[in-house]
Amino acid sequence: MKKIKVIIAGAAGRDFSNYLRYFKDNPLFEVVAFTQTQIPGIEKRVFPKKLTGKKEIPMYPESKLIELIKKIKVDYVYLSYSDLSNQFVHEFASKVLAAGANFSLLGSEEIYVKSKKPVIAVTAVRTGSGKSQTSRALAEILRKNGKKVVGIRHSMPYSKDLTKDVCQRFASAKDFKKYNTTIEEEEEYQPWIDHGFVIYSGFDYKKIVKQAEKEADVIIFDGGNNDLEFIKADLKIVVADPHRVGHELTYYPGFVNFLTADVIIINKIDSAKKKDIETIKKHAKQYNPRAKIVFARSDLVIDKPELIRNKSILSIGDGPSLTHGGMKFGIGTLAIKKYKGRIIDPRKYTIGSIKETYKKYPDIGKELPAMGYGKKQIKDLEKTVNKVKCDIILDATPANLKRIIKVNKPIVNVGYELGKDAVNELEMILNKRKFIR
Repeated sequence: MKKIKVIIAGAAGRDFSNYLRYFKDNPLFEVVAFTQTQIPGIEKRVFPKKLTGKKEIPMYPESKLIELIKKIKVDYVYLSYSDLSNQFVHEFASKVLAAGANFSLLGSEEIYVKSKKPVIAVTAVRTGSGKSQTSRALAEILRKNGKKVVGIRHSMPYSKDLTKDVCQRFASAKDFKKYNTTIEEEEEYQPWIDHGFVIYSGFDYKKIVKQAEKEADVIIFDGGNNDLEFIKADLKIVVADPHRVGHELTYYPGFVNFLTADVIIINKIDSAKKKDIETIKKHAKQYNPRAKIVFARSDLVIDKPELIRNKSILSIGDGPSLTHGGMKFGIGTLAIKKYKGRIIDPRKYTIGSIKETYKKYPDIGKELPAMGYGKKQIKDLEKTVNKVKCDIILDATPANLKRIIKVNKPIVNVGYELGKDAVNELEMILNKRKFIR
């Protein structure tokens, strides 16, 4: 029987996991290509023969998708990345259909990995909603109650050699060098390490789960963007962001998360408008009435707040949140406002790939996105930061930028933790669900 020719459209994450879980050993399909987007340079790779067991699979920029459909006579395109507006998904599907192929999405049940250990999944309706602070809060609650916790992160395989990204374990900053990580990866792993937890990543979740089970009483899946969890969860917690009210219904696959949540955390209530908080509450009751709603503050943690007052500040924020996440501001802006500093717009100082980022995402606000998907881009970021005329640099990323770039001005670090009331409520939920006793 003739095999169905497939292109997997991805962004170096769910796409590779989907391939291994659903397509690799499926006799019905032949994956003829991956297309790649969102992450600079990731299309300049192949999915290696060592991982396919057959032949290597080429990768192309997503801009060549329609050309590839026609040239290779592709039957199906499977969209396999996240944080996309419903309008984008509709347009993407329409272009695929117009080119003569079928459009499809894989459901979670097709790719879930099941664990022998209890699993809590933390996902979101948009990137930058507050998944990581929620995951850390849960980990601390479990540890306080005598449980050994291991985190498993959403896939971020950005290496040129994908065989090195299959299953990764991070227990200290030394492991960053071992796996040659990007700033974007370190933003996710550093906070776990700082809190004394082990965090796994990669894209072969069968292997990852098997390894994590050896050292965990409970596994926390720390989601990426607004993607679905890759591991079957016993408790699913979804974080919503009232600064982007309505996006819980209009972004893929965040709306799927919103519909399937056991707990919906409406985060950032200390900085959001009351009417926007109420709108998300209304949507939760309308679309997922069985979900428990938790209201949460996102509390600032600043190491030297006195240095901000009356100073000109360059705020560097989380790259994905400020670019494709569509956030106009992050915790850096909130910290500067609280301590009466003056934020400097870095736009006119940008160079190289950082300048290109601003061209691609012209609606970026006054925070500089910490783009660092490779050595060249990290160097461009460093040069941009050092060109900005300001008194203080505010590191509002989850990574430790002092360790990654050399700067010519003092750095103040700002982070965030989930508010105490929400933490107490989560502890009661974990107790009721018998994760702790």
